[in-house]
Amino acid sequence: MTKEAANELIQKVHGWSLVNEGDTLKLNRSWKVKTFKKGLEFFQIVADIAEAEGHHPDLHLVGWNNVKIEIWTHSVGGLTENDFILASKISALDSHHLFRKASK
Repeated sequence: MTKEAANELIQKVHGWSLVNEGDTLKLNRSWKVKTFKKGLEFFQIVADIAEAEGHHPDLHLVGWNNVKIEIWTHSVGGLTENDFILASKISALDSHHLFRKASK
């Protein structure tokens, strides 16, 4: 996917950012969770979606309450439409009870 196409699609997934790491475009989003266990609970919910989609994001737990998700298609070394679909599904999760109020 071109950077131009990615810039158009990013507008449809609120809260996500485009990042370029070593010429690889990725979707990125971070949240602050209420507790360490809430972060793991969130990752389990995301994992269930990822398994159903057959598309697996990179999940990062940084410190005890910061969670970060990176989405990109490893096999093509960048973004595809499926990445934006997965980001949209993650954003649509009813998981607000896991996050601190100041989360993005």
